[in-house]
Amino acid sequence: MSGIIRRKPVARAASQYTVYHVNEEMELMPFLMKMMSGISRNKVKTLLKNRTVLVDKTIVTQFDFQLQPGMNVQISHNKNNKEFNHPLIKLVYEDAYLIVIEKKEGLLSVGTERQKEKTAQHILSEYVKRENRRNRIYVVHRLDRETSGLMLYAKDEKTQHTLRDNWKEIVTDRRYVAIVEGEIEKDADTIASWLTDQKLYVKSSPVDDGGKYSITHYKTIKRANGHSLVELELETGRKNQIRVHMSEIGHPVMGDERYGYESSPIGRLALHAFKLCFYHPVTGELMKFETPYPNIFKNYMLKKKEGRS
Repeated sequence: MSGIIRRKPVARAASQYTVYHVNEEMELMPFLMKMMSGISRNKVKTLLKNRTVLVDKTIVTQFDFQLQPGMNVQISHNKNNKEFNHPLIKLVYEDAYLIVIEKKEGLLSVGTERQKEKTAQHILSEYVKRENRRNRIYVVHRLDRETSGLMLYAKDEKTQHTLRDNWKEIVTDRRYVAIVEGEIEKDADTIASWLTDQKLYVKSSPVDDGGKYSITHYKTIKRANGHSLVELELETGRKNQIRVHMSEIGHPVMGDERYGYESSPIGRLALHAFKLCFYHPVTGELMKFETPYPNIFKNYMLKKKEGRS
């Protein structure tokens, strides 16, 4: 937005820190092991976990962060006091412009009229306000309350607009894993339809009825216990898209009572956003984030059929 001076909410280095200058392209882990002679990989991981490593005065926690010539790496002598801990959110990555988190199931992505505080947006807003009370968190995309997984938020309005306005070009890979009812016949397929949000549920139509054209690709990973473990890739990101599309082909997501699954043997909706890759809206760097499949998904698919609920 023109005329607005944007404050960069960078994490500040402690008053005492060691600075290393980057002279060649290299990942952060080998760089630190080279510069801090004799340091172990585990010690470097501890420094990153404790948020004491900064690149150009911005906290970095990724061991494979790509350094470029001209950058400065700072090692704080004190554990950063901006440490983040919350039972429903894992902070995966943070820099001056954006935050990537892994959200637990049961947590809203953004506030509603009924629920304003128990949301990922509110929790993260309180976190960034520790540094400056004027800092805010800006919503880029959403996950359903009962869906877990990777999410991206912006730290300023310009970054938010860049991400939203160029989402299709910026996001290169966005994948989910789900357990669905029944043993899917096909190893891989594409589902396409027009989706219309009708508030209580999303309606799907095979023909253009004024809804939004939506495309979901899926790959079957495993069939067991009358269910299938599937990996899904979104070509479009509509509300409830995966849930509606899987229900439409007769394989609703486990635990999805709204779209045809009666009750969940694992006590939750079996849908998790496990992969998110995108070009950084400011630096242009390709950012890749991936989490393991939830253990509860894997355990259910591995258990013996006679033990099935």
